[in-house]
Amino acid sequence: MKTKTFLQSIVLGTLAISMSIPAAAQLKDYKMTTSTPNQVTTPDKVETTIGTLEFFDGIPIGDTKEKIFDYMDQARAVQVYVNMIPAVSMFSLRRAQHEFGAETSNQILIWEDLMDSKTRWLTPNNTALYTLGFFDLKKDGPTVMELPADVLGMLDDMYMRWVGDIGMAGPDKGKGGKYLLLPPGYKGDIPEGYHVYHSKTYTVWNFMRGYVRTSVKDAAENIKNNLKVYPLAMKDNPPKMEFRNMSGVEGYNTLPPNDFSFYEDLNQIIQEEPLDFIDVETRGLIAAIGIVKGKVFNPDQRMRRILSEAVKLGNAYARANTTWPRDPGAYIYKDTDSEWVMGYADKDTYFNKDGARRYDARLWLHYNAICVTPSMAVTKPGIGSDYGIADMDGDHNPLDGSKTYKLHLPPNVPVKDNWSVIIYDTQTRAMLQTDQQFAGINSYGEGPKKNKDGSIDIYFAPEAPKGWENNWIQTIPGKSWFIIFRLYGPLQPWLDQTWRPSEIELVE
Repeated sequence: MKTKTFLQSIVLGTLAISMSIPAAAQLKDYKMTTSTPNQVTTPDKVETTIGTLEFFDGIPIGDTKEKIFDYMDQARAVQVYVNMIPAVSMFSLRRAQHEFGAETSNQILIWEDLMDSKTRWLTPNNTALYTLGFFDLKKDGPTVMELPADVLGMLDDMYMRWVGDIGMAGPDKGKGGKYLLLPPGYKGDIPEGYHVYHSKTYTVWNFMRGYVRTSVKDAAENIKNNLKVYPLAMKDNPPKMEFRNMSGVEGYNTLPPNDFSFYEDLNQIIQEEPLDFIDVETRGLIAAIGIVKGKVFNPDQRMRRILSEAVKLGNAYARANTTWPRDPGAYIYKDTDSEWVMGYADKDTYFNKDGARRYDARLWLHYNAICVTPSMAVTKPGIGSDYGIADMDGDHNPLDGSKTYKLHLPPNVPVKDNWSVIIYDTQTRAMLQTDQQFAGINSYGEGPKKNKDGSIDIYFAPEAPKGWENNWIQTIPGKSWFIIFRLYGPLQPWLDQTWRPSEIELVE
């Protein structure tokens, strides 16, 4: 603690005078005096949103230092929340994986009977056969994945950045093949015969969907019988694959936290991953709030209070940015005031526009969803997938689970493969948990009932409208919800917007 200086004694002794008379007015002109523009000086009192800041000739006095330091620490912590949601979300996915016994690369979680609403996962699809696994390149070094045919997947790093596609969208083109994933800074030999990817992080997520051609069971057996993952060093004696069926399993929670533990999780990521897996500016923000590689994260009472408040503000901003996306590229129909938005603003999976980071677009995606790959934002007819998302009705009001709403799909939904409508809990962004197992309707089999002109009306209500039971998705009084309309193999009428779904319209 500094001792009181002579200048501080003068300041405290003359506070009343110096606060009432502008500092510049107390000074006479000297031989070398020149005019000083007002815009480069600091008044003795400055009114701000954090209160009145007080100065003596530009030097903070009173409690100004404490106010402004608290503000800056909080502002930095909020920005860290916004920046690092992708990494903490990935950490939450891995933690859930480990909690259910899948801790090594050969241990895979699989939803053999599809994923239903018991799974706590950000906006999953209930028609896809999912498998999840993680590579630990720090422990295992270069790692091999022998991929079966007829799958679609991706590899994302610990910051949920795209590493590469596998399967149908990857270099094997859905025929299967061998992939080799190399750790950060790898300098060794690279054997031939592999599709090779380099990762910026030691942890890499293996996310995959099996194509359901004949049955879900056959698709699951194709993966279980043919997928192999092992360290390259063990290629002559690879460990046996282990699969755990997660369909209908309770307690599996992959959602990132919205309390102080967010920063504890982030600290563990910083300690585990290479220093340069994020840029120096982001590392600086994180270090400024006390999270530094190689050092213990143990914030004092003041900083713990600030971080706890910051995560509340960051979470509130993420929710506001979800409902009213701030990136204008998020809106699908820019010529109207439609509520329909897309997952990737302007279909930009790199969140980079004109050389600038699209913070709000990246936050929207990672707060509400997982997976990053360019194949989820293609614009070629019949290829990939596309998404329409809405959490307000056509009058721009929150969707109320006690009321009845309708979505109208004009005739001939423009898809090569299939489409689905699923609703989600606004709190968890996971499937809404009701009496219905899958919280949605899709085009498989006979599909929902059609109107005489071939159009389809889908209803959302606590109880099924009479005669529309097959077109009904259950909602919960007292809760809100939001919708994702998925199109697999979207065709030109969707891409050029000549075919449009209605807004979600209130019926009663």
